Amino acid sequence: MCPSRCLAAVDLERGRLYLVHLFHSWGHITHTLNMQHWIVCVLLLFLVFCDVSTQRKKKSVQTLSRGWGDDITWVQTYEEGLSKAVDSKKPLMIIHHLEDCPHSKALKKAFSEHQTIQRLAKSDFIMLNLVHETTDTNLAPDGFYVPRILFVDPTLTVRADIAGKYANRMYTYEPADMDFLAENMMKAKILLKNDHEDHDDL
Repeated sequence: MCPSRCLAAVDLERGRLYLVHLFHSWGHITHTLNMQHWIVCVLLLFLVFCDVSTQRKKKSVQTLSRGWGDDITWVQTYEEGLSKAVDSKKPLMIIHHLEDCPHSKALKKAFSEHQTIQRLAKSDFIMLNLVHETTDTNLAPDGFYVPRILFVDPTLTVRADIAGKYANRMYTYEPADMDFLAENMMKAKILLKNDHEDHDDL
C-alpha cells in the first residue's frame, strides 16, 4: 500500500505543479495580450493624431488656394506677397476674383487644370489670390472688375504692359485663354529677369 500511496502523492504533486505552470503561463499570455492591446491602442491614437494634423494642414493650404491650385504655395496678403517678391526676386502674380462670380469660377477651373500654368505658378512666381481689393490703385489700371490678373515685379512695379486679349477689360482672361496666360507668365518671367540683369549691370 505504501508504494501506491507514494505514487499517488507523486502524481498529485505533478498535477499541482502542472496546474501552477498553466496558471503562470496563462498569466504570461494574458500579460502579453494586454501589452499588445495597449501597443495597438497607442499606435491607433498616433495614426489618428497624424491624420488630424495632415487634414488641418491640408485644410489650411486649400483655404489659401481657394481652388486655384492646392500644390502651389500661396501668400495670404498683398504686403506679404510684395515682401516675398523682393526677397526671392520672383514676380508676384495677383488674381482678383470673387467666390460667387461665375466668370471667376470658370477661370479658376481652367487655371487649376492647366499643367503649364500650375508648374510656372509653383516654381517661378509668388502667388496671391484676392477676394477683396487692396488699397493699391495701381492694381486696377482700367477698373475694379473681376476676374483680373496682374503681375508685380521684384522692384514693386505693377507690370501694366502685360495684359490679356480684351481692350475693354485688359487684364481679364477667359477659360479658353489659358495658353495665352501661360505665354504671359513666361513673358513676365523673362522680361523681369532681363530687367534685373540690366539693373545689375548698372
